[in-house]
Amino acid sequence: MSRYVFKLPDLGEGTVSAEIVGWHVKPGDAVEEEQVLVEVMTEKAAVEVPSPVSGRVLSTTGEPGEMVAVGAELIVFETGAAAAGEPAKAAEVARPPAPASAPRGNGAAAPTAAAAHGRVMTSPANRRRAHEAGIDLKRVPGSGPQGRILREDLEAFLRDAKGGGGAPPAARPADAAPLAPEREEIKVIGLRRLIAQRLSESKRNIPHFSYVEEVDVTELEALRRHLNGRLTPAEPALSYLPFLVLALVRALEDFPQCNAHYDAERGVIIRHRAVHVGVATQTPDGLKVPVVRNAERRSLREIAAEMRRVTEAARQNKATREELAGSTITLTSLGKLGGIASTPIINAPEVAIIGVNRALERPVVLAGAVAIRRMMNLSSSFDHRFVDGYDAAAMIQAMKERIEHPAMIFMREGR
Repeated sequence: MSRYVFKLPDLGEGTVSAEIVGWHVKPGDAVEEEQVLVEVMTEKAAVEVPSPVSGRVLSTTGEPGEMVAVGAELIVFETGAAAAGEPAKAAEVARPPAPASAPRGNGAAAPTAAAAHGRVMTSPANRRRAHEAGIDLKRVPGSGPQGRILREDLEAFLRDAKGGGGAPPAARPADAAPLAPEREEIKVIGLRRLIAQRLSESKRNIPHFSYVEEVDVTELEALRRHLNGRLTPAEPALSYLPFLVLALVRALEDFPQCNAHYDAERGVIIRHRAVHVGVATQTPDGLKVPVVRNAERRSLREIAAEMRRVTEAARQNKATREELAGSTITLTSLGKLGGIASTPIINAPEVAIIGVNRALERPVVLAGAVAIRRMMNLSSSFDHRFVDGYDAAAMIQAMKERIEHPAMIFMREGR
């Protein structure tokens, strides 16, 4: 039996510290090698830290919301046969059996996240959602490693509960229900803290120049419907966004100053030949910006497929750090909630962001007559230190021309 001190490892990309988001273990727990110990948030992404050894937890360092330096003591284990063997078995005997799992598709019961270690292994987002739904996570079958509850596991349990196929949350007597608190205090940690920090820095340090332009997407809508009509039932339909990415790529050929980063420490503007488009994506954990890399080399369908892949990975908390970093310009859309106009905040160190507002039919004057056209506004923001207002407006006009005449989207020399 020996004492093993595990220090916060180097998580890459110049990380010097990380924020504790949530512990998956506590002092006294028996853990196995590669079992997830804690979720931390770096400046780039959320990271799950696995155990390097098997043993029993003696102590942990840091509460959720606190910062821990790389190389600082994170957790102390007691290792050896006595720590990971017989006492663990005794604890297993003393613990009451876990409730039966709900059957899966083949009729076999999947292990619950609490079955292996007497605790629930899942992400903070799943814990929050289960709490809001009144679900006891110990009753949810987990299909991940060591019974870890994945997002799809929780969704399946919720569907079964609503449809009567699974055990609903335990009912609470009406007279035992506590009064709703007059207020609720929520500690700002993890991704939400990082979002708040980055947006504050961007708004504070970057003089935003905003420009809104209306665009007639009637012809683009006709092309989109035509292409979607040629798809097989198994193929996902094309949205506006892949077309807008291609239009943006073509416009940036004439406005390379908008496809750039500002390195504030060196006082240098870095213009990029490759167009790595960030796609602002709302997820259960908050706003993330997965990246469609080398959009200038991709076809319309390739852009659409890659956009679906990285945004879905972000929503399921499966995106890698590489997939959430390195964008050179960002596209953001609120979809059906897009409104008339918006004022998007630049995703530093980029110098431009394009916001897509809702498309709807309305009467407009066309060739001297009133006509019903499908219209959409593009709301953009630029770093006014490096992109002049004239160039910003000209770039959006270049996008507008290609969107209103969709054939030009597919012509590299289309001017």
